[in-house]
Amino acid sequence: MDTGSARRTGVALTEKQRIAWLRLIRSDNVGPSTFRDLINHYGSAEAALAMLQELSQRGGSTRAIRIADERDALRELEAAHRFGARFVGIGEPDYPPALREIDGAPPLLAVKGNMPTATRPAIGMVGSRNSSISGAKFTAMIARLCGEAGYAVVSGLARGIDTAAHRASLATGTIAAMAGGLDQPYPPENISLLNEIWDGNGLAVSEMPFGWEPRARDFPRRNRLIAGISLGVVVVEAATRSGSLITARLAGEFGRLVFAVPGSPLDPRCEGTNGLLKDGAMIVTTPNDVVEALRPLAEPDLFHPRPPEAPVERRKPLSTPPDDAERDHIVEALGPTPVEIDDIARHTGLPISAVHSVLLELDMAGRLHRHPGGLVSISMLD
Repeated sequence: MDTGSARRTGVALTEKQRIAWLRLIRSDNVGPSTFRDLINHYGSAEAALAMLQELSQRGGSTRAIRIADERDALRELEAAHRFGARFVGIGEPDYPPALREIDGAPPLLAVKGNMPTATRPAIGMVGSRNSSISGAKFTAMIARLCGEAGYAVVSGLARGIDTAAHRASLATGTIAAMAGGLDQPYPPENISLLNEIWDGNGLAVSEMPFGWEPRARDFPRRNRLIAGISLGVVVVEAATRSGSLITARLAGEFGRLVFAVPGSPLDPRCEGTNGLLKDGAMIVTTPNDVVEALRPLAEPDLFHPRPPEAPVERRKPLSTPPDDAERDHIVEALGPTPVEIDDIARHTGLPISAVHSVLLELDMAGRLHRHPGGLVSISMLD
């Protein structure tokens, strides 16, 4: 595979846009999907920022929401610069091409290290923190061969399998997806490994703010990065309640290949991987099994930025807001049961732009819940 042939496509943000994007994603009730909808609807991050309070009030919120201050955004950009890192936007050439295709892709990634690694085809590798010697050894064999075949190896910097995958691919290129800020690595014993990664051919990525210490609920978000960046995910030694199975599930939802290494039925560390095989994961008994399965997916043009999916800045908003009667009609059609957005438009007979506008209002008020597959529901007011 000619890794140098991969096309870097996209449009660079101006510094003014980057500041506005950072402010928007750091504001209350703005997640990746909301961020995309706001920019697509209002034309720019600056225009969206100006509407956040009004949207929240229309959605039924009785308190003001926190909007990230420009000074806070500048401080974070300066912190990244001092740290030797930078922020890459979803539409920019250095953003991982496979990641930008998933639902709810991070609008901005903090990155540090060898940037060409970000745009290479990648394979994720995850597994037990308390790995066996044979599990770590086989992980290293797979990672080494995949690296030699031109793939970046993505993992989560955890103990055990993650560590083995990163170390085996230091020379060829590895990506560490982090649950906290780039300056808050976890676990502490892998700080030296992280330094080796970003000082060499590797890269560290995070969607969290600088200074953010990782919490338990942040690790599934980290797992989403691993699955999203990768063409497939290899699971080695995962217990039945392992976070690695979350990564495998997300990979399946994203349309990625899911590989599992079989293990002894007597070893609790293998119950999860053996379960994945029962559910249809691809079996891996030699490192070449992974490389051969990935080969058809490794074309440099497989992933393209799709303008309708990525936030696109324009001069004018998409539409005027709906009136009170239309708003009430849309809210009355919603409830705690998830529904498709197109079904809301059909049920109410209102334009899809009006539906999106009201959903943004509910989102900014903290009442909208987004579900897999683009479904939405709302919290009912007392």
